[in-house]
Amino acid sequence: MEQKGYRRGSFQSGTSDEDMLEIAGASLDFSVADDDPPLDREMGAGFSSHNGGGLNGTSTMMDFLEEPLPGVGTYEDFNTIDWVREKSRDRDRHREITNRSKESTWALLHSVSDAFSGWLLMLLIGLLAGSLAGLIDISAHWMTDLKEGVCLAGFWFNHEHCCWKSNTTFTDRDKCPEWKSWSQLILGHGEGAFAYILNYFMYVIWALMFSLLAVLLVKGFAPYACGSGIPEIKTILSGFIIRGYLGKWTLVIKTVTLVLAVSSGLSLGKEGPLVHVACCCGNILCHLFTKYRKNEAKRREVLSAAAAAGVSVAFGAPIGGVLFSLEEVSYYFPLKTLWRSFFAALVAAFTLRSINPFGNSRLVLFYVEFHMPWHLLELLPFILLGIFGGLWGAFFIRSNIAWCRRRKSTRLGRYPVLEVLVVTAITAVLAFPNEYTRMSTSELISELFNDCGILDSSKLCEYVNDFNSTKGDDLPDRAAGPGVYTAMWQLALALLMKVFITIFTFGMKVPSGLFIPSMAVGAIAGRLLGVAMEQLAFYHHDWPIFSGWCSPGADCITPGLYAMVGAAACLGGVTRMTVSLVVIMFELTGGLEYIVPLMAAAMTSKWVADAVGREGIYDAHIRLNGYPFLEAKEEFSHKTRAADAMRPRKSDPALTVITQDTMTVEDVEAVVGGTTYSGYPVVVSRASQRLVGFVLRRDLIISIENARKKQDGIVSTSIVCFTDYCPPLPPSSPSVLKLRSILDLSPFTVTDETPMEIVVDIFRKLGLRQCLVTHNGKLLGIITKKDVLKHIAQMANQDPESILFN
Repeated sequence: MEQKGYRRGSFQSGTSDEDMLEIAGASLDFSVADDDPPLDREMGAGFSSHNGGGLNGTSTMMDFLEEPLPGVGTYEDFNTIDWVREKSRDRDRHREITNRSKESTWALLHSVSDAFSGWLLMLLIGLLAGSLAGLIDISAHWMTDLKEGVCLAGFWFNHEHCCWKSNTTFTDRDKCPEWKSWSQLILGHGEGAFAYILNYFMYVIWALMFSLLAVLLVKGFAPYACGSGIPEIKTILSGFIIRGYLGKWTLVIKTVTLVLAVSSGLSLGKEGPLVHVACCCGNILCHLFTKYRKNEAKRREVLSAAAAAGVSVAFGAPIGGVLFSLEEVSYYFPLKTLWRSFFAALVAAFTLRSINPFGNSRLVLFYVEFHMPWHLLELLPFILLGIFGGLWGAFFIRSNIAWCRRRKSTRLGRYPVLEVLVVTAITAVLAFPNEYTRMSTSELISELFNDCGILDSSKLCEYVNDFNSTKGDDLPDRAAGPGVYTAMWQLALALLMKVFITIFTFGMKVPSGLFIPSMAVGAIAGRLLGVAMEQLAFYHHDWPIFSGWCSPGADCITPGLYAMVGAAACLGGVTRMTVSLVVIMFELTGGLEYIVPLMAAAMTSKWVADAVGREGIYDAHIRLNGYPFLEAKEEFSHKTRAADAMRPRKSDPALTVITQDTMTVEDVEAVVGGTTYSGYPVVVSRASQRLVGFVLRRDLIISIENARKKQDGIVSTSIVCFTDYCPPLPPSSPSVLKLRSILDLSPFTVTDETPMEIVVDIFRKLGLRQCLVTHNGKLLGIITKKDVLKHIAQMANQDPESILFN
């Protein structure tokens, strides 16, 4: 098939069956014609239906192939699944259940339970994801406040809950006697330089302890629990298999370390990792149901719904979660999955609402409602925020990818614990003096989104009050007081810190989401612009841009709305989300009238960011890690042919093939042992090169081993036959080993003149791992998914070897 050197070094695997060709997509049978009865029977007890030409000659099959062979039809780690075959197997299983349901009442009940199992699974995923999200929210809130003090009424109370029963006035609600800062607890007083230094020291120490514990747990128990998880989930949903990435240990460690990482004060969020947590729940619960446990394509439908549930509990946005799964992470999203995703997201949101983690009957800390309409002329600053979001997104992606590449290629990657501690120490030391960076990022966003009311005591709401009366909660535009100006420069410093520290934080060996830091950057920029516009309107209401709609004493500008639009713009610039982003922000605010500003900002940020660089942050990390992911959003526009991408090249050795009825067991074992390929074309003869089918390395090894153990007369000199009728042999010859049942008789083929744009579309839309190339009916070569990725990289003037999975 290809040179052995092309495969070596791709994986740290002791078995050749896990070599690079497997993630390139050439490791398993990929045809519609799954002529493999043991696999079909594995799908359900007694199932014998299958696709393809039928089981001609089954009466002459070896006894050991009459029973399902353990391992046949399963996938190795770092494999790409066969979408076509998996869907065919599920259709056969469903057809068998439907036919049997007419035979007996028990079979009818089995059919009903099979149909209902998908909805039951969605219910369980929603309940578990919502419960874990509530646990994470409550724990993170408590541990974040623990850095600043402790509640004497009960150490398990966070600051807000501790002061609920206090008799303090509304303005002093954060200074209740039950809550003690560390200086008050240790020194007996909270004033003075020494008290400030002690609080500063305790803040840094707690942050370092939380981050150290998080990185040690990740490193020691679940290395896959680091990062956001969304790039890997996108890759898994496209058909790639990463064993353990959605396992129980990853779920437990990710849940615990996510709380620790968020509580440490690092510039990261929990929203992205919550998608990973929800997908872990979905994968684990799939094992309760046979049709999802034994079918990788069906399991990926469940994972798509679980991703929707994860975003639903992250933002309290069930509809936005479904659209996020559809727009951003899912590779295959049938209509049935849409409804089930919505149900799972709904159950998850309801479960989190029942837990009420923030005590305000909201699913997120920064839920806000605005009541004032916006004016058409405000679209200009909204578009300016969109431009800022796009430029920030493009800058962040380039900087973060450059830093992550340096981490991979230098000694820095060998010291993940030290890196986490250094970044945490820098973050904590810089964050404590500024109250807007000292608070959790979710609280910061909540503060920035907030529309100032009469009772607000925040610096952002310290305006000069020279009015006599108000109409409800709507306050007129006022002159900014000293507190507002102080808050402005503090927010400007916070913006600089967030912009740069997030670059080094995302990608470390702790759970780290990007939604919240991106929203914080945009919200700060938006609030700064909103206050500036508000003051312009107050002092210059006679300007032409204000005179038509903003009269003196009116409430014209809502700075919190600008913060929300800025948050959407920056998040869109980093992730390149559009529709789902607008819906998520709309669900966060509960206001239909702000959809147009959000749409304008989201589209502008995407256009600007796409003009600088085409990839979003998740696609960039997929490419950085070399995952075999074919992006469906990009068109292949080069005029190349299948012959340009196939292997072997003219200078390479001939394609490794197996003949249909002339090779012995010893010859086949020599081919398998001497190469690292995951499958072999079967031809009539080496001279004719007429294609018969395709056989998988894994199935060959298992079948030959079982034949040697269970069938008398199978020796090294036995002929291996892949046809119904083997050529006559002398009476003294050893028994023939018939392996027609593991042969794929209809492998996908293209001619050498097929345009590569068609080949790329075939790989994308059918989920192929490999396709054979013929010329006038003769086998010429093979194209794997890896070959397609390398060819795309080569056409884009990139290093073709950069797509190797590391």
